[in-house]
Amino acid sequence: MGLKVIGSGLGRTGTLSTKLALEQLGFAPCHHMAEVLMHPETIPLWVDAGSGKPDWDAIFDGYQAMVDHPGCRYWRELMDVYPDAKVLHTVRDPDKWFDSTQATIFNPARPTPPVEPMKSFFEQINAWYGGDMHDRAFMTGFFRRHTEAVVAAVPKDRLLVFDVKEGWAPLCAFLGVPVPDTPFPRENSTEQFQARLSSGQAPVDLEKVMKSRGGG
Repeated sequence: MGLKVIGSGLGRTGTLSTKLALEQLGFAPCHHMAEVLMHPETIPLWVDAGSGKPDWDAIFDGYQAMVDHPGCRYWRELMDVYPDAKVLHTVRDPDKWFDSTQATIFNPARPTPPVEPMKSFFEQINAWYGGDMHDRAFMTGFFRRHTEAVVAAVPKDRLLVFDVKEGWAPLCAFLGVPVPDTPFPRENSTEQFQARLSSGQAPVDLEKVMKSRGGG
């Protein structure tokens, strides 16, 4: 099938909402960290990719789109592998992004899982940032540099820099599809993320994700 949309935006930039939106627009299924949680058997493939031995056809077998970690790290490579795919770069205010990461995916109170291959998987994500993930100046600087690199490298006709607050219109125009008559998805806020963790659930609503991608 091959990817039609490559998400280069970092996690906590509305990526789960974007995943659900893309799937509603017909780009289903869309890969996201939630897919890794649902399919832990794919983690060794991601560890191999982080070690310079990617098998993108295996990783994205059956997928039409990708957003969020871990795929956003590989946007340059994926642009070459899928030359017809468009690049969707989700953004938000860098300081609000940092605050969100510290309360959720990079919360210092959440240790790296101790068991392989999950341990190596998350260590590779952390190492990609290359600095103190709890330092505001470092992380907001990384966020800005990441966006600058994407904007500089991706042809303008292939790129949309997108804030989910903008809703359907720019996304649908970019992808050449009709605007739905339903509200744009709003999912996985900091409060929702924390509430699920505190109740012992997965950090995202996996049941909703399953329904969005056709049940499997």
